[in-house]
Amino acid sequence: MIDVRMFTVGPVQENCFIVRRKDAATALIVDPGDEAPKLLGALDSLGIETVEAILITHTHFDHIGAVAPVAEATKAPVYCPELEVDVLANVMDYVPWPGFGPFESYEADHTVGGGETLELAGLTIGVVFTPGHSPGHVTYAIAEEGAVFSGDVLFQGSVGRVDLPGGDWPTLLASIEKLTSDYPPETTVYPGHMGVTTLGRERATNPFLRELAER
Repeated sequence: MIDVRMFTVGPVQENCFIVRRKDAATALIVDPGDEAPKLLGALDSLGIETVEAILITHTHFDHIGAVAPVAEATKAPVYCPELEVDVLANVMDYVPWPGFGPFESYEADHTVGGGETLELAGLTIGVVFTPGHSPGHVTYAIAEEGAVFSGDVLFQGSVGRVDLPGGDWPTLLASIEKLTSDYPPETTVYPGHMGVTTLGRERATNPFLRELAER
């Protein structure tokens, strides 16, 4: 059984997740987007002694703003989508609007592109290539626990925007269809923004997915 804690951080209200086996002292962090002191304090309060990895779904600034300080404090290796390592390494060059940051860049320790299986913190994690919101976006799936960390691919009642560089609606829809086809409808979706949902609920009721609901 997994224990997933969600922390909504930063001005864009991004969801960062701390994930571990129930009561384990070892954990993963998915998308530490901002507010590093808050996230590090949460690790302490949860009794987590080791962060085995930091997993990044994609490199928009609101998902990586706290990667460098969290990685430095925890000594955890960072897994980044291989198509987006340059963004992580040059964060402020890719912030599209004034007033955000400054954020510290980071050189990825490992890259993922989809198709990998990671064994981390006692969990088996499948990496799924899910572009459309960003060119290299990946989703992290813990199939045996019925959980996917969808980043900005799929939200509760919505989907990731496609008007940023590298965004593409047909590509995003194909990524969502892959998730809803490859994983059971009761699979819990832990998204990058808004509330937790399930794949089945979104396929059936999400207004952006009417094409899929009719198939």
